[in-house]
Amino acid sequence: MYQSQKLAIKYLVVAFALFGVMIAAGLLTAAYYLQPRLLFNTLDFSTAKILHINTLVVWNLMGFFGAVYWFLPQEVEREVVGIRLANVMFWVFCAAFLTVAAVFAVVQTGPSAESTLWLINQGRKYVEAPRWAALGILAIVAVFMFNIIATAVKARRLSGVLGVLIVDLVPLFVLYLDAFPSETNMAKDMYWWWWLVHLWVEGTWEVLIACIMAWTLMRLLNTSRRIVETWLYIDIGLVMGSGILGLGHHYYWIGTPKYWFALGGFFSALEPLPLIGMVVHAIYDAGVHRMHCSNRPALYWMFAEAFGNFFGAGVFGFMMTLPQINLFTHGTQWTASHGHFAWWGAYVCGLISIFYVVLAEARGARQIDGPLWKWSFALLNLGIIGMAGGLLIAGMAQTFHERALGGSTLQSFITAQASSWFVEGMWMRMAFGVMFAIGYVLLVVDLVRVGRMASVVELRIPEVGA
Repeated sequence: MYQSQKLAIKYLVVAFALFGVMIAAGLLTAAYYLQPRLLFNTLDFSTAKILHINTLVVWNLMGFFGAVYWFLPQEVEREVVGIRLANVMFWVFCAAFLTVAAVFAVVQTGPSAESTLWLINQGRKYVEAPRWAALGILAIVAVFMFNIIATAVKARRLSGVLGVLIVDLVPLFVLYLDAFPSETNMAKDMYWWWWLVHLWVEGTWEVLIACIMAWTLMRLLNTSRRIVETWLYIDIGLVMGSGILGLGHHYYWIGTPKYWFALGGFFSALEPLPLIGMVVHAIYDAGVHRMHCSNRPALYWMFAEAFGNFFGAGVFGFMMTLPQINLFTHGTQWTASHGHFAWWGAYVCGLISIFYVVLAEARGARQIDGPLWKWSFALLNLGIIGMAGGLLIAGMAQTFHERALGGSTLQSFITAQASSWFVEGMWMRMAFGVMFAIGYVLLVVDLVRVGRMASVVELRIPEVGA
């Protein structure tokens, strides 16, 4: 095993541990809607929400890093350049996250001064990390870029997948620079903030996960490189070409011209299409050649990635980004419904599939199957669909009472929060959130247990025959 692959396993283990932290924080935020005085003056709702969302960003990023460090040496058939530095940055990443999480949970607020921006919280939604931590993330991404580019240069091998990945690394680094400005004009700040949130998380991450999925499909189904690279070129062309236009669906409330509404609503819905095209084409090709897949969990999670991305990011996204609808739904739980479903389909299902592939290769397991992964697969997917449904019901109540009837006044907001549909939607979200948490526990048990058991069986067969 390459040293970079050992680092990949560390990244993936920590990532899936943080997945659990994110779920716990998510259940806590759901509980606030049912018991508004919960942990009052101890841990505010806004802080719990920050922990939930920022943990999501960090664990997904760690999962991507782990996947790339696993597949890259196989792609170029050599060790990754600068792997010692990469190991150091892994521990820096872990230490920085733990420190920031502790500050969020214990300190929470600070004076209205520059010191608060540097040490406690920048106050910018989804990128609340203080500036010192944001600088650390930038340094970690810079080392990640160096590892990949230097390895490709030294190996003198640049495949289509690796080439697309390297191109994607530039905006992955550059767009995060937008986490630092302290713009006093809120309209301008929100305008550029959306470049970070949409193009960094939804744009560059889409291409990054597509590259990782391409490697995974070649390992899992022996898909030809021609197929995955063709779809990758379509993906990077669509995401990078229409990404800026797709930003327009966020612009309604910040004073930009009206033509952005239709442009944004249309183009943002196109981004998930290349990934589902890649997976469907690969599966069709595998069927034509009658290929056998011995890693069923990875294959099923790959299905969930493709279709979850299509429905969560594509269908749900298009449903709420049309200007005539977005006028009423923007900022309601309808948005959260789309966000949960899109995040699940776009990234998490793929990362779970990758972990099963890595687990099989690391432990030498020729066959991974069993009942436990099926239970976790069912509970996690039913849980996320149920949560998205509950949030959608609550969001529709807000849209009706708060926007259509109430005209977005404070009183209409309170009326919407007290409506029976909103409350029932929140209870539904909590119930399915618990189901989701149970599915996560079963997933972790399966990842720890099933691959190892399969590996032991395979290693003992030759001994019995002898």
